Amino acid sequence: MLVRERGRLMAEASAVARTGMSAVLGGDADEVAAALEQRGLVAANVNTAGQVVAAGSLDALANLGAAPPAGARVRALDVAGAFHTPYMTSARDQLATTAASVPRSDPRVTLLGNRDGAVVNAGDDVVDRLVEQVASPVRWDLCMQTMRELDVTAVVELPPAGTLVGLVKRALPGVETLALKAPADLDAARTLLQRHNHVHTEPAPSWRIAVAPVAGTFRSREADPGTEFAPGDAVGTVVSNRDEATVTATHGGVLVEWLAHDGDPVSPGQPLARLHPVAEMVGA
Repeated sequence: MLVRERGRLMAEASAVARTGMSAVLGGDADEVAAALEQRGLVAANVNTAGQVVAAGSLDALANLGAAPPAGARVRALDVAGAFHTPYMTSARDQLATTAASVPRSDPRVTLLGNRDGAVVNAGDDVVDRLVEQVASPVRWDLCMQTMRELDVTAVVELPPAGTLVGLVKRALPGVETLALKAPADLDAARTLLQRHNHVHTEPAPSWRIAVAPVAGTFRSREADPGTEFAPGDAVGTVVSNRDEATVTATHGGVLVEWLAHDGDPVSPGQPLARLHPVAEMVGA
C-alpha cells in the first residue's frame, strides 16, 4: 500500500510544475555544487564525487546543459519530475498521513538510510525515513562509505538493476556484485549470498540495544546502570568526520550496561548500550 501511494502521490506532484532531472558527470565537486545553486537546482542524488543528479525546473536544467561546469558533461534523464527535492513536498506530506497507519517493527537486519548512510535500527525511524526521502536528496555515496566501514563483501541489486552495482564496482573495488535483472539470475544471486552470508538469525532478545548509526568516536551520556530513559532520549552521540549523530533510546528503557565507553572508536551498527523495557523491569 505504501509503495502504491508513494508512486501515485509523486506522479501528482510531478504534474504541478515542469520539472526534471539531469546527470552531471565529472567536473570539480565544488564547481558543480555552485553551478546548481546559481540555477536554483538541487543535487537530488549524490552517487559519487564525480556523479551528481541535478533536479529542478526544465528551463534551469536546459541552461545547465548548455553551459555545464568545466570538465563536466550533463545528460538529461527520462523522468517525470524533480524527485527527492522540495517539488515533492506535497507528496511527502500526504504520504506521512498514510504511513501513520502502517504497522512497523524493528529491523532484524542492518538497514542503511539513504539520506545519510546511517545504520537504522528502529521500525519507526525506518518508516519516517521512507516518507522523508520522497522530498530529500539521496546520498548513495555515504551509503557506500558505510558499506566500506561495515566490511561488506558482496552486493546484489534488485530490479531495475545495473546502475548501483556499477557505482559499487568503482567505489568499492574487491566487492563482488550482481545485478538481478531477470528470473534467470536468481540462482546466481542465491549462490553469491550463500558464499558471503555468515550471519545467523537469532530470536530477538528481551532487551533493547542502542547502536552506532555511523563510524566515529562515541560520546556517552553521563548515566549509571539503572537510569531510566524515555522513548527518544539521547544516550550519547557519535562524532564522525561527517558530523555528529545522536544515539537515541528509541523505545526507552532502563540502562542495564554500557557496551562501549566514552571516547571509544565505534563502527556503524556497533552496540553501545543495553536497555531493558520499563514494563519488564517493573514485572521482574
